[in-house]
Amino acid sequence: MHLIVPGSKFRLTSGEDSISTYSYGSGIAKHHFCKTCGIKPFYVPRSNPDGVDVNLNCLEPPPVNIEIEPFDGQNWEQHAHTLTHLSKEDI
Repeated sequence: MHLIVPGSKFRLTSGEDSISTYSYGSGIAKHHFCKTCGIKPFYVPRSNPDGVDVNLNCLEPPPVNIEIEPFDGQNWEQHAHTLTHLSKEDI
């Protein structure tokens, strides 16, 4: 499960030395992986380059009261415009 947050609100609090970054194709997306286990805890999505997509399973403490919204990942390019990291107050 992923949560897209504004890049300005994202802060990595530990483990920076354990992260490796990979980018391909357009170079817009930046995929960050753990050098030890290979998990992708967060990345900058091509569809939302001013945001950070955070893997909720990597957060400590784990979040509570998360509202999950369905998303058609198979046809993500057709639906990417529905993704936003803006709060209701920002819209």
